Amino acid sequence: MAFTLHPRLAAGGFDFGRIGACRLLLKDNALFPWFLLVPEVEEGIEDLHQLEPGVYLEVMEAVRRVSAFVSGHFAPEKLNVGCIGNMVRQMHIHIVGRSPGDAAWPGTVWAHEGKQPWLPERVEDIRRAAVAELGLE
Repeated sequence: MAFTLHPRLAAGGFDFGRIGACRLLLKDNALFPWFLLVPEVEEGIEDLHQLEPGVYLEVMEAVRRVSAFVSGHFAPEKLNVGCIGNMVRQMHIHIVGRSPGDAAWPGTVWAHEGKQPWLPERVEDIRRAAVAELGLE
């Protein structure tokens, strides 16, 4: 199976590499520590229950590890995790650190119209930390 990242997902963030069966992307919005996990599965698999049991466990382990990274590195008060896919059907899981006073609190980040691009040096700092902690490929 040849995996191709949806162009909209690719254009909206920075590809940090692979963790297990997933690509890890940092969304290009510095208002939130917002990551996407994109399982490298065949086209047409859009929801978690459609994954084979072994792949499901691998994806959930990646969610757990990335959640722990976001929690430790950014120290948000709350983590939001969701597999939405209404706009882009390719399966992807949002992992977003949230805190009172952030730009969208208490609403949802995807409904918030504000955006602030990450500075390149900050992206590299986050990438280095993610590679060190998560062992990205």
